[in-house]
Amino acid sequence: MRYKIFPLGDNALTVEFDNKLSEAVNTRVLSFAGLFNKNSFHGFIEIVPAYASLTVFYDVLIVRKNFPEFPSAFGAVKNYIENNLKKSDVFAAADSRLVEIPVCFDAEFALDLDFIVLRNNLSAKEIIEIFLAKTYRVYMLGFLPGFAYMGELDRRIAAPRKETPRLNVPKGSIGIAGKQTGIYSLESPGGWQIIGRTNVELFTPNEEKPTLLQAGDSVKFFQADF
Repeated sequence: MRYKIFPLGDNALTVEFDNKLSEAVNTRVLSFAGLFNKNSFHGFIEIVPAYASLTVFYDVLIVRKNFPEFPSAFGAVKNYIENNLKKSDVFAAADSRLVEIPVCFDAEFALDLDFIVLRNNLSAKEIIEIFLAKTYRVYMLGFLPGFAYMGELDRRIAAPRKETPRLNVPKGSIGIAGKQTGIYSLESPGGWQIIGRTNVELFTPNEEKPTLLQAGDSVKFFQADF
């Protein structure tokens, strides 16, 4: 198994498994991230998984105090990670939920559907059918609290980001960027091509679990009227 470990500032390091969008690689990332929920080290703060890598944040002083045999906190955490990467059971499949999300494709919500129609030489009906046909994997959260990067989109309806981002994308907007799709969990500037909107709350900060979607979840969209 190939991977790279490198420091990220003074109190974090990144483990990079690959540099491409891959469900197999992302599964490896998420299953290894799950290890820290069961068996973290003294000084561990949090872990942030991404598409093909994960970043571990730690308290330098606590790590140095508890692992004095290493010349640096980075060296101690790197050693911990390398030892655990040798265990084959680290990469057991993570639990996954299927989350169903309604989408309205009315013109007032599908701000860029006409652009995708022209670019891909398909009708709006065909684009909607293709979009709804797939189940999407949540690869990571980022950009906004609760914003899930999902893929992979059918290449027939893929579209590039907007050359000039919008200053205001309404909350709940569902967009396309390349072969990814995502939902704007909050009102925000953004450059994704908007094809519809949901009324589901993606971010509820006062709840025990503030984000509806988690990395590793599967999402199935269905058409609805609001």
